[in-house]
This record gives sequence, C-alpha cells and structure tokens, in this order.
Amino acid sequence: MTSELTASQSFDIAIVGGGMVGASLAVALAPLGLRVALIEAVPHDSTSQPSFDERTTALSNGSRRILETLGVWPEVEAMATPIRKIHVSEQGRFGFARIDSREQGLDAMGYVVPNRALGLALWTRLQADAGTQVCCPAQVSRVEGGAHGVCLGVVQDGATAIIDADLVVAADGVHSAVRSALGVDADSRDYGQTAIITTVLPQRFHEHVAYERFTDSGPLALLPLEGGRCALVLTLSHATAEAALRWSDAEFLAEVQRRFGFRLGRFLKAGRRVSYPLSLTRSARTSAGRCVIVGNAAQGLHPVAGMGFNLGLRDIASLAELIAERRLEPQFDAGAATLLAEYDAWRAADRRGVIAFTDGLVRIFASPSGVVRRLRNAGLLAFDLLPPAKAALSRLSTGAGAGARVPKLARGVALQ
Repeated sequence: MTSELTASQSFDIAIVGGGMVGASLAVALAPLGLRVALIEAVPHDSTSQPSFDERTTALSNGSRRILETLGVWPEVEAMATPIRKIHVSEQGRFGFARIDSREQGLDAMGYVVPNRALGLALWTRLQADAGTQVCCPAQVSRVEGGAHGVCLGVVQDGATAIIDADLVVAADGVHSAVRSALGVDADSRDYGQTAIITTVLPQRFHEHVAYERFTDSGPLALLPLEGGRCALVLTLSHATAEAALRWSDAEFLAEVQRRFGFRLGRFLKAGRRVSYPLSLTRSARTSAGRCVIVGNAAQGLHPVAGMGFNLGLRDIASLAELIAERRLEPQFDAGAATLLAEYDAWRAADRRGVIAFTDGLVRIFASPSGVVRRLRNAGLLAFDLLPPAKAALSRLSTGAGAGARVPKLARGVALQ
C-alpha cells in the first residue's frame, strides 16, 4: 500500500518509476519475500500520469502470458481487444503483407489494451500487497552509488528520507534521472516526426484487423478496439502535427481518409487528439554499478511496430527471474555484479534485434529512393507469400528469435 518513508530505511530493491514497466516489476517481485520499495512521482489515476494516459498498448502473446502469470490479466482482459490479423501496406503501391493468427496456430496475434486499464490493474494489485512499500507521490532527489549499496534521497510530502538499496532499478522513462545520475549516456535520434494519438469510428467493423500503412510522412496505424472503434496513431512531420491539432474533426478525418483509403469505409467520428514527438533513445548500458536500467529508460522506440512495452516487459521478467533464482542463497545480494552481468548478457540479443527491426522499418519506409520503394514493395509481396517469414516475425515479437532464452513468466511459469 502507499506509505511514507521513515528517516532511514533499507531495501533489497528500490524501483524508481511506477509506470507500466516499473509497476509490473513490483508485482512480479511481490511474492518473493524481499524488501521492495516503489517510488513514483505521479499517482496512477492522475490525468498528468504520462504512462497511463489516452494511449493504447498492443500486447504480444508473450506479454499477455506474463500478465496472466502475474495474475493481472483477468482485470485487463475485459478491456482488451484481440488482434486476429495484421495488414501492412504502403500508400500508392500495390504490395501488401498479411498475417493471420489462425495460420500461426494462435487465438490472436496480440491484444490492444487501454493504458489506463493496465495501470489500474497493476496499481490495484500493488496497493493490495502489504510487502511492497509504495511511495507515491515521491521523487528521488539524489542518487549515490557505492560498492555495497545505493543511497537514494527521496522527497515525500516536503520531507526528505534517505534509503539504502542493494539494487536500484531505473524505470523512470526516456529521460531517466537515475540513469543520468549514474553517468550512463544515452544516444537519441529525433525522427523528425510527431505521433497524433486518438480514436476513430469507421463505417465498417474492423473485424479485429490491425492495420499498418506507410505514407510519405510516416506510418499510420489503426488498432481494433471494442465497440467497432479503432485506436489511431498518425505520424506526421512536427509542423504538420502542430497544425493537425487545430484542425476540425472533419478536416482531420478527411486527412486520415486520404492516407488510409476506404478499406473500412468512411471514418465517421474522431476522439480527442494528443501528440507525442518520436525519437529513438538507447542507453549505452543496461546496468551500471548496482543499478539496472529497464523499459524506456533503456530503450525508447518508435511505435511503428508496437514493440516498446513488450520489450520492456521482457526486461523485467528476465530480471525478476534472476532475482528469484538467487534469493534463497545464504549471502543473497540483489545488486551483485554477477547477477547484473547475467542480466546484461540475457537481454542483449533481444534488445539489439528489436531496436534494429523497429529502426530499420522507419528508415526503409522513409527513404524517397525509387529503387528502395520498388524493393520494399517487392518485399511486402514476398513476405505475404512466405509462411516462414511470418513465423519468424511472430517469434521476434515474443523475444524467442534465434534460440533466445524466454523468461519463465512469458512461458506461463510462476517464479515461486
């Protein structure tokens, strides 16, 4: 439950950031009998909480299984919409690719979940767990790493408490203060694009198809929602996006129609529009001293393939598994160098592959070259005809490519 820190406390693990990734880690660690603190600046039900806003998240089957194993999925499922098929195309070209869950032997390729629903389910679970000390609203004012622990200054209700932790987990987003305090650099590349996020109601039922359509200004994604609505992610240049926020609903829907076409008939209604600038941010390391860097603090991705949260969820599933395996050791140390080294090695291939795939999609579909246009059009056609390629993409979305170790939670195996 939410509580106030005393002047000085010690923990095995302190998680800084209670968004979707940080809260998921806290839930995963709860049954392990460890001293865990979760520090978050903004309450989950606040309109200013950036993790649980109007956006939706496309969960892979591996992510759904993680949430199911953690016991969170039953609360989320009522608000989740299955993705039965995926349709990828490029405006002005005839090539396209389709993936059908039935061809892959799956009930669905994934699920679309409102971020607020996921946040509510995670935080309801956290607040019912007496073993995790949740400090919210609270902010970390200083971070001092040492050989035997990390010292955090935490400001809560105007007072500063000092806590010591064997391990600190930086789950505080792309602009991670913890990562910066520990001197870990992060590369950032502005894509020159802004995503407009909203919902639209098409004339025809979406039939549980997720659409990804590439246009000259960037990708457009339509994800199925309940009631026949679709979540829309429209990528525009910064200047056009700024203008798009001022357009009337009729003007906005006309532009979406022009880019997407009439596969779903006419777009009838649009919800409230919000914007998010897009970039690739990549931490130089995934651990430093006694700190592990996870989720967007480790890698902030373009939403083109919907893999950001799924990758972050595998981060925490891997970390929780390593901690669970070692917690019964006589001299258990959550921040041991050997544990962090094993974490880094485990996550390297999955992280590298997803970053390369996502960034590669943005780059190849942004190229104005006529040769590249013809090649990618042929590539979409070839992909549509090659079942092994579709199966490989399905494995990539779960982190199971190239014989990679899949976390227990993603296989439905509890950590206890």
